[in-house]
Amino acid sequence: MSDLENQRPQDHTLILGPGAAGENSDKVTRVVHDEDYIVFGNERYLKKDLATAFGGTLNPGLAPPPKHNLANPAPLGLSAFALTTFVLSLINAEARGVTKPGIVIGLAFFYGGAAQFVAGMFEIAVGNTFGGVALSSYAGFWCSWGALQVDSFGVKAAYVAADRGDEFEYAVGIFLVGWFIFTFFLTVMTLKSTVSFFLLFFFLTITFLLLAIADLKGGDVPIKKAGGVFGIITAFVAWYNAYAGIANSQNSYLPVKAIPLPDLQAKRD
Repeated sequence: MSDLENQRPQDHTLILGPGAAGENSDKVTRVVHDEDYIVFGNERYLKKDLATAFGGTLNPGLAPPPKHNLANPAPLGLSAFALTTFVLSLINAEARGVTKPGIVIGLAFFYGGAAQFVAGMFEIAVGNTFGGVALSSYAGFWCSWGALQVDSFGVKAAYVAADRGDEFEYAVGIFLVGWFIFTFFLTVMTLKSTVSFFLLFFFLTITFLLLAIADLKGGDVPIKKAGGVFGIITAFVAWYNAYAGIANSQNSYLPVKAIPLPDLQAKRD
C-alpha cells in the first residue's frame, strides 16, 4: 500500500472563545458523520464550509475554504476584463464608424492589464488557482495587445521595414489562435460550474476564434464585426459575474442566485 493510502484525513479543529468549553480547554474537535465530509488531499472539510462553483468568485467547482481572510478579488478582475473587452469589441464591430482602437490602449495597460493582474495575484493568495491563472493570463493578453498598438515597441514597424507589412495581420491571427486554444482549455474546466460562469468562457472562446480567422484571412471585415458582437456579449456576461460576486443581501435588493450546470457524470452513471 502506498504512503498516500496510509495517510488519514485530518480533522479540522473548531476554535471556541474562552469559557465556551471550560476553563482549561479552548479547542474542541467536532465529531461529525463521515458523509458530512469531503476529502481534499490529506485534509477533510465539512461540506457546508466548502466554497462552491460560482462565477462571482471565479471558482469552477467545490474547493476548500480560503486560508486567508481577504476580500473577493474576482469582481475587480472581471470588471477590468469586461470594460476593456467591451470598448475594443465595439470598435471591432465598427460602432459609429470607429475603426481605430487607440482609445483602448490606456485601458489595456492600466485596467485590463495592471488592475486585472493585481486581482489575479490576490486570487492566488486566497488559494484559487483557476482564478489566478485566468485573470493573470488575460492581464498579460491585454498588456501584450497594447504593446502591438504602440509604435514605440516597434512590432508592426518591424514587418513594414522588412517589406512584409501584410504578414503583420497574419501574425496577429496566430497570436489570437494561441489565446483561443488557452481559452478553450479554461472553458472545459467550467463544465462543472454554473451557467453564467461557463457562458463567459464559451463566448470568449468564440470571440477569439472569430477574430483570429478575420486576421488570418487578411482582415476580413464581416468576420471581425462578428467577433466584435460576440466580444460585446462576453463583456456583459463578465460584468454579470462581477455583479454576482459583489451583490449580496446586505448591499443589494437583487443578489444573484447561481444556476449550476447539469451534472454530466451523474447522467452517465
